[in-house]
Amino acid sequence: MRNHKLSFRVRYGETDQMGIVYHGNYAQYLEMGRVEWLRDLGVTYKSMEENGVLLPVINLQLKYLKSAKYDDLITVETTLRKKPMVKIEFDYKIYNETRVLLVEANTVLAFMDKAKNKPMKCPDYILDKLDF
Repeated sequence: MRNHKLSFRVRYGETDQMGIVYHGNYAQYLEMGRVEWLRDLGVTYKSMEENGVLLPVINLQLKYLKSAKYDDLITVETTLRKKPMVKIEFDYKIYNETRVLLVEANTVLAFMDKAKNKPMKCPDYILDKLDF
């Protein structure tokens, strides 16, 4: 399956008083991973929304294994789990710079028609770019 890697440093404001990444920030890291996964595919969230397609998260699972800390260089690996239909599912692994696995995660998002506020099938312009 197609995957993407995104690396960045943990910012001070993402941590608690102990310098540990606040658990709620990992959802944002996953979003960064999938946004860049799509961009690497040649599709942006902005262009999807301009074309009337929304992509809300309908399921989020996180398994915390180790803590990320302030100034750590972390890498979010985003992998498409299967061919998208009405839903698109991603698996994630987040590592620190020494390749210690910090988090395993999964998200499921639904393709939604913005005008009708109803689920829709994955747009062909995305399916055409995937290797299935």
